[in-house]
Amino acid sequence: MAIPTAYNQVASNKFKTWLLMFLFTALVFAVVWVFSYVLANVYGYSSDPLGLVAIFLIVVGVMNFAAYYWSDKIILGISGAVPVDEKSNREVYHLVENLCIAAGTAVPKIYMIDDSAPNAFATGRDPSHATICFTSGIVEKLDKLELEGVAAHELSHIRNYDTRLMAAVTILVGLIALIADMFFRMMWFGGGRRNNEDRGGLGAILVVVAIILAILSPIIAQLIQLAVSRRRESLADASGALLTRNPGDLADALLKISADPDPLEAANKGTAHLYIINPFKESHSGGISWFANLFNTHPPIEERVKALRAMQ
Repeated sequence: MAIPTAYNQVASNKFKTWLLMFLFTALVFAVVWVFSYVLANVYGYSSDPLGLVAIFLIVVGVMNFAAYYWSDKIILGISGAVPVDEKSNREVYHLVENLCIAAGTAVPKIYMIDDSAPNAFATGRDPSHATICFTSGIVEKLDKLELEGVAAHELSHIRNYDTRLMAAVTILVGLIALIADMFFRMMWFGGGRRNNEDRGGLGAILVVVAIILAILSPIIAQLIQLAVSRRRESLADASGALLTRNPGDLADALLKISADPDPLEAANKGTAHLYIINPFKESHSGGISWFANLFNTHPPIEERVKALRAMQ
């Protein structure tokens, strides 16, 4: 049995993330093809199902383009974050700058949310257009080494392109829900033009499959999104530990943040997955069941801390 290290933690989490993304991509193509085939051959919307596939893919491209360029500005705006520079907060600026020098990456923009709850997140489309955002509470309540561990975690999200990946995954989840809704509408309103000859045999089977997919695919997509989010959090923990060489400080920070009673008022369900710890406080006593963990944006604190302690 391999000894747990930051290196094999990183390799394991990368493999699991790309496996999940492969399954996600397969789900998207399966859903689009089945819906397009049924709408084209049973409900008469087009003689070529590939034409409908092309339309759906164009929608994907437009939505991903918008997310790629503007998601960070939207997130910072709704969070009430303000920029921080060397003059306004020298300690935080130099802490992030020193980590970037060690990592060999550009210094991201630094923002601050005026909130007593300790938390932080990263956003941006790539390392050259990235932002790390801290709450005022995390700066006040963590010591320097713990805050360095948090900053390294968020910088790892940027270096691993997690911010871009999660923006794309979020768009795909929304797209699957949109396509499922469009399918139901087109199926019912296209009933008068359906091709009755294709209602039997394979056509009838695919109609049933398409209806089942329309119901279940948004749920499955969301579960995959949550699984990808958990994997990237674990990857950022391991990558951050590699950067600082002090996994114990990040573990201490996670415990301190999770135990803090203050709620983060700036957070919402759309941005919760970005934060280093889920801002919606949950009880971790007694552990979390396997089924309940499927619906979490982050791995259980106990699991993250155990993995970090094993790297020491």
